[in-house]
Amino acid sequence: MVLLTEHQTCLARCTTFEQNVYAPYQIDHATRADLKGSTCPMKRGSNWGSVFTVLKIETTNVRFQLVYESPRGPPTRAVCKSYEMAVEIELNSDRFVQLLGKLIGEAKYLQNNPPKFIPQEDRAIQHVKEVLEPFSTAKGGPIQIDHVTFVEGRGNLILTYNPSGSKRTVAFVGSHLDVVPANPETWNHDPFSLTVEGDKLYGRGTTDCLGHVALITDLFAQLAEKKVSLNFSLVAVFIASEENTSIPGVGVEKLVELGKLDHLRDGPVYWVDSADSSPCMGTASAAMWTLRAEGRLFHSGLPHKGINSQEFVNEAVAYLQKRFYEDFPPHPKETEYKFATPSTMKPTLIKCSEGSVNQIPPWTEVQGDIRLTPFYNIDECVKKVEGYVKKINDDPTILPTRGPCSKYVITAEGVEYRAKLEFKLNGSPLRGIACNLESTGYKHLEAASSEVLGAASQPYSLTGSLPLVGDLQAAGFDIQVCGYGHTSVYHGNNEYCSLSCMKNAMKIFSLLLNKHNA
Repeated sequence: MVLLTEHQTCLARCTTFEQNVYAPYQIDHATRADLKGSTCPMKRGSNWGSVFTVLKIETTNVRFQLVYESPRGPPTRAVCKSYEMAVEIELNSDRFVQLLGKLIGEAKYLQNNPPKFIPQEDRAIQHVKEVLEPFSTAKGGPIQIDHVTFVEGRGNLILTYNPSGSKRTVAFVGSHLDVVPANPETWNHDPFSLTVEGDKLYGRGTTDCLGHVALITDLFAQLAEKKVSLNFSLVAVFIASEENTSIPGVGVEKLVELGKLDHLRDGPVYWVDSADSSPCMGTASAAMWTLRAEGRLFHSGLPHKGINSQEFVNEAVAYLQKRFYEDFPPHPKETEYKFATPSTMKPTLIKCSEGSVNQIPPWTEVQGDIRLTPFYNIDECVKKVEGYVKKINDDPTILPTRGPCSKYVITAEGVEYRAKLEFKLNGSPLRGIACNLESTGYKHLEAASSEVLGAASQPYSLTGSLPLVGDLQAAGFDIQVCGYGHTSVYHGNNEYCSLSCMKNAMKIFSLLLNKHNA
Protein backbone atom coordinates (compact mmCIF):
# COMPACT_ATOMS: atom_id res chain seq x y z
CA MET A 1 0.00 0.00 0.00
CA VAL A 2 1.44 3.38 -0.99
CA LEU A 3 0.33 5.86 1.71
CA LEU A 4 -0.91 9.24 0.65
CA THR A 5 0.64 12.38 2.03
CA GLU A 6 -0.67 15.91 1.98
CA HIS A 7 1.16 16.55 -1.25
CA GLN A 8 0.26 13.47 -3.31
CA THR A 9 -2.13 13.53 -6.19
CA CYS A 10 -4.87 10.96 -5.84
CA LEU A 11 -8.18 9.64 -6.90
CA ALA A 12 -10.57 8.78 -4.10
CA ARG A 13 -13.75 6.86 -3.62
CA CYS A 14 -15.15 8.20 -0.35
CA THR A 15 -17.90 7.20 2.02
CA THR A 16 -19.15 9.86 4.44
CA PHE A 17 -21.22 9.29 7.51
CA GLU A 18 -24.14 11.70 7.40
CA GLN A 19 -27.19 11.09 9.57
CA ASN A 20 -26.44 7.35 9.76
CA VAL A 21 -26.48 7.08 5.94
CA TYR A 22 -23.41 6.14 3.93
CA ALA A 23 -23.27 7.99 0.60
CA PRO A 24 -20.67 7.51 -2.16
CA TYR A 25 -18.60 10.45 -3.40
CA GLN A 26 -15.81 10.63 -5.91
CA ILE A 27 -13.20 13.33 -6.39
CA ASP A 28 -13.11 14.50 -9.97
CA HIS A 29 -10.44 12.43 -11.75
CA ALA A 30 -9.26 15.52 -13.62
CA THR A 31 -8.19 17.24 -10.38
CA ARG A 32 -4.45 16.68 -10.43
CA ALA A 33 -3.29 19.41 -8.00
CA ASP A 34 -2.25 18.95 -4.37
CA LEU A 35 -5.41 18.20 -2.48
CA LYS A 36 -4.70 20.28 0.59
CA GLY A 37 -6.34 23.65 0.18
CA SER A 38 -7.76 22.72 -3.21
CA THR A 39 -11.37 22.96 -4.20
CA CYS A 40 -12.69 19.70 -5.54
CA PRO A 41 -16.05 19.12 -7.19
CA MET A 42 -17.53 16.04 -5.53
CA LYS A 43 -19.80 13.50 -7.12
CA ARG A 44 -22.67 11.81 -5.33
CA GLY A 45 -24.05 8.89 -7.33
CA SER A 46 -24.25 10.11 -10.93
CA ASN A 47 -24.80 13.81 -10.09
CA TRP A 48 -22.23 16.48 -9.39
CA GLY A 49 -22.78 18.22 -6.03
CA SER A 50 -21.28 21.20 -4.25
CA VAL A 51 -17.64 22.24 -4.37
CA PHE A 52 -15.71 21.11 -1.29
CA THR A 53 -12.43 22.54 0.00
CA VAL A 54 -9.96 19.95 1.31
CA LEU A 55 -8.51 21.08 4.66
CA LYS A 56 -6.14 18.21 5.40
CA ILE A 57 -5.45 14.55 4.74
CA GLU A 58 -5.10 11.99 7.52
CA THR A 59 -3.58 8.62 6.65
CA THR A 60 -3.46 5.20 8.28
CA ASN A 61 -1.98 1.96 7.04
CA VAL A 62 -5.14 0.96 5.18
CA ARG A 63 -7.06 4.13 4.41
CA PHE A 64 -6.93 7.88 4.40
CA GLN A 65 -9.36 10.58 5.45
CA LEU A 66 -10.14 13.83 3.74
CA VAL A 67 -11.30 16.60 6.04
CA TYR A 68 -13.19 19.04 3.87
CA GLU A 69 -15.58 21.91 4.27
CA SER A 70 -18.75 22.48 2.33
CA PRO A 71 -20.76 25.64 1.68
CA ARG A 72 -23.58 23.82 3.39
CA GLY A 73 -21.98 22.96 6.71
CA PRO A 74 -18.96 22.63 9.03
CA PRO A 75 -15.81 20.64 8.22
CA THR A 76 -16.62 17.00 7.55
CA ARG A 77 -14.42 13.92 7.72
CA ALA A 78 -14.68 11.49 4.76
CA VAL A 79 -13.22 8.02 5.21
CA CYS A 80 -11.90 6.83 1.86
CA LYS A 81 -10.45 3.67 0.39
CA SER A 82 -6.99 4.25 -1.00
CA TYR A 83 -7.08 4.83 -4.76
CA GLU A 84 -3.76 6.58 -5.11
CA MET A 85 -2.21 7.53 -8.43
CA ALA A 86 0.66 5.05 -8.25
CA VAL A 87 1.15 5.52 -11.99
CA GLU A 88 0.97 8.89 -13.69
CA ILE A 89 2.74 8.57 -17.00
CA GLU A 90 2.59 10.61 -20.19
CA LEU A 91 4.19 9.59 -23.45
CA ASN A 92 7.85 10.39 -23.84
CA SER A 93 7.31 11.67 -27.38
CA ASP A 94 10.98 11.95 -28.26
CA ARG A 95 11.77 8.38 -27.24
CA PHE A 96 8.60 7.08 -28.87
CA VAL A 97 9.28 8.76 -32.23
CA GLN A 98 12.94 7.78 -32.17
CA LEU A 99 12.14 4.12 -31.52
CA LEU A 100 9.29 4.08 -34.02
CA GLY A 101 11.65 5.52 -36.63
CA LYS A 102 14.07 2.64 -36.07
CA LEU A 103 11.27 0.08 -36.26
CA ILE A 104 9.84 1.52 -39.49
CA GLY A 105 13.39 1.55 -40.85
CA GLU A 106 13.31 -2.26 -40.51
CA ALA A 107 9.81 -2.66 -42.02
CA LYS A 108 11.20 -3.71 -45.42
CA TYR A 109 12.56 -6.80 -43.65
CA LEU A 110 9.43 -7.34 -41.56
CA GLN A 111 7.04 -7.84 -44.50
CA ASN A 112 5.13 -11.10 -44.18
CA ASN A 113 3.81 -12.84 -47.29
CA PRO A 114 5.66 -16.14 -47.88
CA PRO A 115 7.34 -17.30 -49.95
CA LYS A 116 8.19 -13.86 -51.36
CA PHE A 117 8.45 -12.08 -48.02
CA ILE A 118 9.53 -13.91 -44.86
CA PRO A 119 9.99 -11.47 -41.99
CA GLN A 120 12.96 -11.31 -39.64
CA GLU A 121 11.29 -10.07 -36.47
CA ASP A 122 14.56 -10.08 -34.53
CA ARG A 123 15.51 -6.95 -36.47
CA ALA A 124 12.71 -5.12 -34.61
CA ILE A 125 13.43 -6.82 -31.29
CA GLN A 126 17.00 -5.53 -31.25
CA HIS A 127 15.75 -1.93 -31.13
CA VAL A 128 13.26 -2.64 -28.33
CA LYS A 129 15.99 -4.35 -26.31
CA GLU A 130 18.30 -1.40 -26.92
CA VAL A 131 15.79 0.85 -25.11
CA LEU A 132 14.97 -1.55 -22.26
CA GLU A 133 18.22 -3.39 -21.51
CA PRO A 134 19.51 -0.60 -19.20
CA PHE A 135 16.46 -1.41 -17.00
CA SER A 136 16.75 -5.20 -17.32
CA THR A 137 17.15 -7.61 -14.45
CA ALA A 138 20.46 -8.59 -16.04
CA LYS A 139 21.64 -5.02 -15.35
CA GLY A 140 20.09 -4.86 -11.90
CA GLY A 141 16.84 -3.29 -13.06
CA PRO A 142 13.18 -4.32 -12.66
CA ILE A 143 12.33 -5.52 -16.21
CA GLN A 144 12.74 -9.18 -17.08
CA ILE A 145 13.37 -9.57 -20.83
CA ASP A 146 12.78 -12.98 -22.42
CA HIS A 147 13.62 -13.35 -26.11
CA VAL A 148 11.80 -16.54 -27.15
CA THR A 149 12.65 -17.94 -30.58
CA PHE A 150 11.37 -21.06 -32.34
CA VAL A 151 12.60 -20.21 -35.86
CA GLU A 152 15.96 -18.52 -36.35
CA GLY A 153 15.66 -14.75 -36.72
CA ARG A 154 11.93 -14.79 -35.93
CA GLY A 155 11.67 -14.17 -32.22
CA ASN A 156 8.97 -13.16 -29.76
CA LEU A 157 9.70 -10.84 -26.83
CA ILE A 158 8.18 -11.19 -23.34
CA LEU A 159 8.63 -8.30 -20.90
CA THR A 160 7.78 -8.56 -17.20
CA TYR A 161 7.70 -5.69 -14.69
CA ASN A 162 7.01 -7.16 -11.26
CA PRO A 163 8.94 -5.43 -8.47
CA SER A 164 6.42 -6.65 -5.88
CA GLY A 165 6.74 -10.34 -6.84
CA SER A 166 2.98 -10.65 -7.30
CA LYS A 167 1.34 -13.63 -8.98
CA ARG A 168 -1.58 -11.48 -10.15
CA THR A 169 -1.04 -10.31 -13.72
CA VAL A 170 -2.15 -7.64 -16.16
CA ALA A 171 -0.90 -8.27 -19.70
CA PHE A 172 -0.55 -6.43 -22.99
CA VAL A 173 -0.36 -9.06 -25.74
CA GLY A 174 -0.83 -9.14 -29.50
CA SER A 175 1.28 -6.20 -30.66
CA HIS A 176 3.19 -7.84 -33.49
CA LEU A 177 6.58 -7.33 -35.05
CA ASP A 178 5.71 -8.21 -38.68
CA VAL A 179 3.87 -6.06 -41.22
CA VAL A 180 1.94 -6.55 -44.45
CA PRO A 181 3.81 -5.82 -47.69
CA ALA A 182 3.97 -2.28 -49.06
CA ASN A 183 4.65 -1.12 -52.62
CA PRO A 184 6.65 2.13 -52.53
CA GLU A 185 5.36 3.06 -56.00
CA THR A 186 1.80 3.43 -54.70
CA TRP A 187 2.71 5.52 -51.62
CA ASN A 188 3.17 9.26 -51.32
CA HIS A 189 5.88 8.58 -48.72
CA ASP A 190 8.59 5.96 -48.40
CA PRO A 191 6.78 3.18 -46.49
CA PHE A 192 10.08 1.93 -45.05
CA SER A 193 11.17 5.23 -43.51
CA LEU A 194 9.27 7.19 -40.85
CA THR A 195 7.92 10.49 -42.17
CA VAL A 196 6.67 13.04 -39.65
CA GLU A 197 4.17 15.61 -40.90
CA GLY A 198 2.65 17.49 -38.00
CA ASP A 199 0.64 15.02 -35.91
CA LYS A 200 0.85 12.25 -38.52
CA LEU A 201 3.60 9.64 -38.49
CA TYR A 202 3.74 7.81 -41.84
CA GLY A 203 5.24 4.40 -42.51
CA ARG A 204 4.33 0.73 -42.89
CA GLY A 205 3.46 -0.56 -39.43
CA THR A 206 2.76 2.75 -37.72
CA THR A 207 -0.86 1.74 -37.11
CA ASP A 208 -0.48 -2.03 -37.50
CA CYS A 209 1.37 -2.65 -35.28
CA LEU A 210 4.85 -1.23 -34.70
CA GLY A 211 3.34 1.94 -33.24
CA HIS A 212 1.92 -0.17 -30.41
CA VAL A 213 5.31 -1.87 -29.92
CA ALA A 214 6.97 1.53 -29.48
CA LEU A 215 4.15 2.73 -27.19
CA ILE A 216 4.36 -0.23 -24.81
CA THR A 217 8.15 -0.13 -24.83
CA ASP A 218 8.02 3.48 -23.63
CA LEU A 219 5.51 2.51 -20.94
CA PHE A 220 7.88 -0.14 -19.53
CA ALA A 221 10.85 2.23 -19.71
CA GLN A 222 8.97 4.88 -17.75
CA LEU A 223 7.77 2.41 -15.11
CA ALA A 224 11.39 1.46 -14.54
CA GLU A 225 12.65 5.05 -14.57
CA LYS A 226 10.03 6.20 -12.06
CA LYS A 227 10.38 3.04 -9.94
CA VAL A 228 6.60 2.70 -9.90
CA SER A 229 5.21 0.36 -7.25
CA LEU A 230 2.55 -1.99 -8.62
CA ASN A 231 0.76 -4.70 -6.67
CA PHE A 232 0.55 -6.92 -9.77
CA SER A 233 2.88 -8.24 -12.43
CA LEU A 234 2.70 -6.29 -15.70
CA VAL A 235 3.56 -8.38 -18.75
CA ALA A 236 3.91 -7.45 -22.42
CA VAL A 237 4.25 -9.97 -25.24
CA PHE A 238 5.43 -8.77 -28.65
CA ILE A 239 4.67 -11.53 -31.15
CA ALA A 240 6.04 -12.76 -34.46
CA SER A 241 4.16 -13.96 -37.54
CA GLU A 242 0.75 -12.38 -36.99
CA GLU A 243 0.04 -11.13 -40.52
CA ASN A 244 0.52 -14.51 -42.19
CA THR A 245 0.65 -17.84 -40.36
CA SER A 246 1.31 -20.12 -43.34
CA ILE A 247 4.68 -20.94 -41.74
CA PRO A 248 3.63 -22.68 -38.51
CA GLY A 249 5.29 -22.73 -35.12
CA VAL A 250 6.67 -19.20 -35.11
CA GLY A 251 4.52 -16.89 -33.02
CA VAL A 252 1.89 -16.70 -30.33
CA GLU A 253 0.31 -20.07 -31.12
CA LYS A 254 3.62 -21.75 -30.24
CA LEU A 255 3.96 -19.68 -27.06
CA VAL A 256 0.52 -20.90 -25.99
CA GLU A 257 1.24 -24.50 -27.00
CA LEU A 258 4.36 -24.57 -24.82
CA GLY A 259 2.63 -22.93 -21.85
CA LYS A 260 4.66 -19.71 -22.02
CA LEU A 261 1.53 -17.63 -21.41
CA ASP A 262 -0.28 -19.85 -18.90
CA HIS A 263 0.44 -17.49 -15.99
CA LEU A 264 -1.54 -14.74 -17.75
CA ARG A 265 -4.79 -16.45 -16.76
CA ASP A 266 -4.43 -14.70 -13.38
CA GLY A 267 -5.57 -11.36 -14.80
CA PRO A 268 -6.89 -9.54 -17.86
CA VAL A 269 -5.09 -9.87 -21.19
CA TYR A 270 -5.35 -6.72 -23.32
CA TRP A 271 -4.84 -7.63 -26.97
CA VAL A 272 -3.34 -4.40 -28.33
CA ASP A 273 -3.86 -4.71 -32.09
CA SER A 274 -7.10 -2.98 -33.02
CA ALA A 275 -7.59 0.70 -33.79
CA ASP A 276 -9.52 3.95 -33.28
CA SER A 277 -8.72 4.24 -29.53
CA SER A 278 -12.05 2.97 -28.16
CA PRO A 279 -12.41 -0.51 -26.64
CA CYS A 280 -13.21 -3.20 -29.20
CA MET A 281 -15.91 -5.43 -27.72
CA GLY A 282 -15.94 -8.14 -30.36
CA THR A 283 -14.47 -9.53 -33.56
CA ALA A 284 -15.66 -12.13 -36.06
CA SER A 285 -14.55 -15.63 -36.84
CA ALA A 286 -13.11 -15.85 -40.34
CA ALA A 287 -12.86 -18.78 -42.75
CA MET A 288 -11.24 -18.29 -46.15
CA TRP A 289 -12.57 -20.72 -48.74
CA THR A 290 -12.11 -21.94 -52.31
CA LEU A 291 -14.93 -23.34 -54.44
CA ARG A 292 -13.81 -25.12 -57.62
CA ALA A 293 -16.37 -25.97 -60.31
CA GLU A 294 -15.65 -28.64 -62.92
CA GLY A 295 -17.59 -28.49 -66.21
CA ARG A 296 -16.88 -29.73 -69.75
CA LEU A 297 -14.71 -28.01 -72.35
CA PHE A 298 -16.34 -27.47 -75.75
CA HIS A 299 -16.63 -24.99 -78.61
CA SER A 300 -18.82 -22.07 -77.56
CA GLY A 301 -20.70 -22.35 -80.86
CA LEU A 302 -22.03 -25.69 -79.62
CA PRO A 303 -22.84 -24.81 -76.00
CA HIS A 304 -25.27 -27.71 -75.57
CA LYS A 305 -22.30 -30.11 -75.73
CA GLY A 306 -20.34 -28.37 -72.97
CA ILE A 307 -20.92 -27.55 -69.30
CA ASN A 308 -20.09 -23.93 -68.55
CA SER A 309 -18.17 -23.96 -65.28
CA GLN A 310 -18.46 -20.18 -64.91
CA GLU A 311 -22.25 -20.25 -65.06
CA PHE A 312 -22.34 -23.25 -62.74
CA VAL A 313 -20.08 -21.76 -60.09
CA ASN A 314 -21.90 -18.42 -60.11
CA GLU A 315 -25.23 -20.14 -59.52
CA ALA A 316 -23.63 -22.36 -56.87
CA VAL A 317 -22.25 -19.36 -54.97
CA ALA A 318 -25.66 -17.69 -55.07
CA TYR A 319 -27.21 -20.88 -53.64
CA LEU A 320 -24.59 -21.13 -50.89
CA GLN A 321 -25.13 -17.51 -49.92
CA LYS A 322 -28.91 -17.91 -49.82
CA ARG A 323 -28.66 -20.94 -47.53
CA PHE A 324 -26.00 -19.25 -45.38
CA TYR A 325 -28.11 -16.18 -44.67
CA GLU A 326 -31.09 -18.39 -43.82
CA ASP A 327 -29.05 -20.36 -41.28
CA PHE A 328 -26.97 -17.48 -39.90
CA PRO A 329 -29.21 -14.41 -39.78
CA PRO A 330 -28.41 -11.27 -37.75
CA HIS A 331 -28.07 -12.31 -34.10
CA PRO A 332 -29.83 -10.30 -31.35
CA LYS A 333 -26.57 -9.81 -29.40
CA GLU A 334 -24.95 -8.05 -32.36
CA THR A 335 -26.88 -4.93 -31.40
CA GLU A 336 -25.67 -5.05 -27.79
CA TYR A 337 -22.07 -5.40 -28.99
CA LYS A 338 -22.51 -2.71 -31.67
CA PHE A 339 -21.36 -4.84 -34.58
CA ALA A 340 -21.23 -2.78 -37.76
CA THR A 341 -22.43 -5.73 -39.87
CA PRO A 342 -23.94 -9.17 -39.27
CA SER A 343 -22.34 -12.41 -40.46
CA THR A 344 -21.50 -12.57 -44.16
CA MET A 345 -20.42 -15.08 -46.80
CA LYS A 346 -19.17 -13.69 -50.10
CA PRO A 347 -16.92 -14.30 -53.11
CA THR A 348 -13.89 -12.02 -53.49
CA LEU A 349 -11.70 -13.60 -56.22
CA ILE A 350 -12.38 -15.64 -59.38
CA LYS A 351 -10.22 -17.35 -61.99
CA CYS A 352 -10.80 -19.93 -64.71
CA SER A 353 -8.97 -22.16 -67.15
CA GLU A 354 -6.93 -20.46 -69.83
CA GLY A 355 -8.49 -20.63 -73.26
CA SER A 356 -9.92 -18.55 -76.05
CA VAL A 357 -13.08 -16.51 -76.04
CA ASN A 358 -14.85 -19.16 -78.13
CA GLN A 359 -14.35 -21.98 -75.63
CA ILE A 360 -16.63 -23.12 -72.81
CA PRO A 361 -14.34 -23.00 -69.71
CA PRO A 362 -13.91 -26.48 -68.19
CA TRP A 363 -13.16 -25.22 -64.69
CA THR A 364 -13.62 -22.07 -62.64
CA GLU A 365 -12.39 -21.34 -59.16
CA VAL A 366 -13.92 -18.81 -56.76
CA GLN A 367 -12.34 -17.73 -53.49
CA GLY A 368 -14.04 -15.85 -50.71
CA ASP A 369 -14.57 -15.64 -46.99
CA ILE A 370 -17.05 -16.27 -44.21
CA ARG A 371 -17.16 -13.62 -41.48
CA LEU A 372 -19.17 -15.00 -38.60
CA THR A 373 -20.09 -12.99 -35.52
CA PRO A 374 -18.91 -14.74 -32.33
CA PHE A 375 -22.42 -15.74 -31.28
CA TYR A 376 -22.27 -18.55 -33.87
CA ASN A 377 -19.81 -21.45 -33.99
CA ILE A 378 -17.47 -21.34 -37.00
CA ASP A 379 -16.94 -25.12 -37.07
CA GLU A 380 -20.69 -25.75 -37.24
CA CYS A 381 -20.96 -23.10 -39.94
CA VAL A 382 -18.32 -24.77 -42.12
CA LYS A 383 -20.11 -28.11 -41.77
CA LYS A 384 -23.33 -26.44 -42.89
CA VAL A 385 -21.66 -25.03 -46.01
CA GLU A 386 -20.13 -28.41 -46.81
CA GLY A 387 -23.67 -29.79 -46.60
CA TYR A 388 -24.92 -27.18 -49.08
CA VAL A 389 -22.18 -28.22 -51.51
CA LYS A 390 -23.01 -31.90 -51.11
CA LYS A 391 -26.66 -31.18 -51.91
CA ILE A 392 -25.63 -29.55 -55.19
CA ASN A 393 -23.23 -32.36 -56.08
CA ASP A 394 -25.96 -34.93 -55.39
CA ASP A 395 -28.22 -33.15 -57.89
CA PRO A 396 -26.71 -30.26 -59.90
CA THR A 397 -30.08 -29.67 -61.57
CA ILE A 398 -31.39 -27.93 -58.42
CA LEU A 399 -29.51 -24.85 -59.61
CA PRO A 400 -31.05 -22.43 -62.13
CA THR A 401 -29.64 -22.57 -65.66
CA ARG A 402 -29.08 -19.71 -68.09
CA GLY A 403 -30.96 -20.18 -71.32
CA PRO A 404 -32.05 -23.29 -73.24
CA CYS A 405 -28.50 -24.56 -73.88
CA SER A 406 -27.20 -24.15 -70.34
CA LYS A 407 -27.13 -27.56 -68.62
CA TYR A 408 -25.21 -28.97 -65.65
CA VAL A 409 -25.90 -32.63 -66.51
CA ILE A 410 -25.56 -33.68 -70.16
CA THR A 411 -25.18 -36.85 -72.19
CA ALA A 412 -22.76 -36.81 -75.09
CA GLU A 413 -21.86 -39.84 -77.21
CA GLY A 414 -23.54 -42.10 -74.69
CA VAL A 415 -21.60 -40.74 -71.70
CA GLU A 416 -23.17 -38.70 -68.87
CA TYR A 417 -21.25 -35.63 -67.77
CA ARG A 418 -22.10 -33.87 -64.50
CA ALA A 419 -20.91 -30.57 -63.16
CA LYS A 420 -19.11 -30.98 -59.85
CA LEU A 421 -18.05 -28.74 -56.95
CA GLU A 422 -15.10 -29.02 -54.59
CA PHE A 423 -15.16 -26.86 -51.44
CA LYS A 424 -12.16 -26.44 -49.15
CA LEU A 425 -10.85 -24.02 -46.54
CA ASN A 426 -7.65 -22.09 -47.11
CA GLY A 427 -6.03 -22.77 -43.74
CA SER A 428 -7.67 -23.02 -40.33
CA PRO A 429 -10.46 -20.59 -39.38
CA LEU A 430 -9.77 -17.66 -37.06
CA ARG A 431 -12.14 -17.70 -34.11
CA GLY A 432 -13.98 -14.54 -33.17
CA ILE A 433 -14.50 -13.16 -29.72
CA ALA A 434 -17.23 -11.47 -27.73
CA CYS A 435 -15.32 -9.89 -24.86
CA ASN A 436 -16.72 -10.37 -21.37
CA LEU A 437 -18.30 -6.96 -20.74
CA GLU A 438 -18.85 -7.82 -17.07
CA SER A 439 -15.19 -8.50 -16.31
CA THR A 440 -13.08 -6.08 -14.30
CA GLY A 441 -10.65 -6.01 -17.22
CA TYR A 442 -13.26 -4.61 -19.60
CA LYS A 443 -14.80 -2.22 -17.07
CA HIS A 444 -11.43 -0.69 -16.22
CA LEU A 445 -10.56 -0.30 -19.92
CA GLU A 446 -13.90 1.26 -20.77
CA ALA A 447 -13.72 3.64 -17.79
CA ALA A 448 -10.12 4.70 -18.51
CA SER A 449 -10.92 5.29 -22.18
CA SER A 450 -13.99 7.34 -21.29
CA GLU A 451 -12.10 9.44 -18.76
CA VAL A 452 -9.40 10.34 -21.29
CA LEU A 453 -11.45 10.61 -24.50
CA GLY A 454 -14.83 11.70 -23.13
CA ALA A 455 -17.69 11.32 -25.58
CA ALA A 456 -15.22 10.31 -28.30
CA SER A 457 -14.85 6.93 -26.60
CA GLN A 458 -17.35 4.71 -28.39
CA PRO A 459 -16.87 0.97 -27.76
CA TYR A 460 -17.48 -1.00 -30.95
CA SER A 461 -17.30 -4.40 -32.61
CA LEU A 462 -16.40 -5.32 -36.17
CA THR A 463 -16.24 -8.37 -38.41
CA GLY A 464 -12.52 -8.12 -38.87
CA SER A 465 -10.60 -10.96 -37.24
CA LEU A 466 -7.66 -11.42 -34.90
CA PRO A 467 -5.59 -14.61 -34.53
CA LEU A 468 -5.98 -16.80 -31.48
CA VAL A 469 -8.12 -14.44 -29.35
CA GLY A 470 -11.13 -16.75 -29.51
CA ASP A 471 -9.01 -19.79 -28.68
CA LEU A 472 -7.39 -17.98 -25.75
CA GLN A 473 -10.78 -16.92 -24.41
CA ALA A 474 -12.04 -20.50 -24.69
CA ALA A 475 -8.93 -21.62 -22.78
CA GLY A 476 -9.81 -19.37 -19.85
CA PHE A 477 -8.06 -16.07 -20.60
CA ASP A 478 -9.95 -12.80 -20.03
CA ILE A 479 -9.24 -11.28 -23.45
CA GLN A 480 -9.99 -7.58 -23.98
CA VAL A 481 -9.16 -5.76 -27.22
CA CYS A 482 -7.89 -2.22 -27.82
CA GLY A 483 -5.70 -0.27 -30.23
CA TYR A 484 -4.71 3.29 -31.01
CA GLY A 485 -3.99 3.55 -34.73
CA HIS A 486 -6.52 4.20 -37.49
CA THR A 487 -8.80 1.64 -39.14
CA SER A 488 -8.97 3.83 -42.25
CA VAL A 489 -5.34 3.05 -43.15
CA TYR A 490 -5.08 -0.57 -41.96
CA HIS A 491 -3.03 -2.51 -44.55
CA GLY A 492 -3.44 0.45 -46.92
CA ASN A 493 -1.23 2.91 -48.75
CA ASN A 494 0.14 5.86 -46.79
CA GLU A 495 -0.43 4.16 -43.44
CA TYR A 496 0.05 6.47 -40.47
CA CYS A 497 -0.63 6.82 -36.77
CA SER A 498 -1.28 10.07 -34.91
CA LEU A 499 1.07 11.21 -32.17
CA SER A 500 -1.90 12.72 -30.33
CA CYS A 501 -3.66 9.33 -30.29
CA MET A 502 -0.56 7.67 -28.90
CA LYS A 503 -0.33 10.34 -26.19
CA ASN A 504 -3.93 9.61 -25.26
CA ALA A 505 -3.17 5.89 -25.34
CA MET A 506 -0.46 6.38 -22.71
CA LYS A 507 -2.89 8.34 -20.54
CA ILE A 508 -5.40 5.49 -20.89
CA PHE A 509 -2.73 2.94 -19.95
CA SER A 510 -1.73 5.07 -16.95
CA LEU A 511 -5.31 5.21 -15.67
CA LEU A 512 -5.83 1.54 -16.48
CA LEU A 513 -2.84 0.48 -14.38
CA ASN A 514 -4.03 2.67 -11.50
CA LYS A 515 -7.44 1.04 -11.57
CA HIS A 516 -5.88 -2.41 -11.44
CA ASN A 517 -3.54 -1.21 -8.68
CA ALA A 518 -6.38 0.14 -6.49
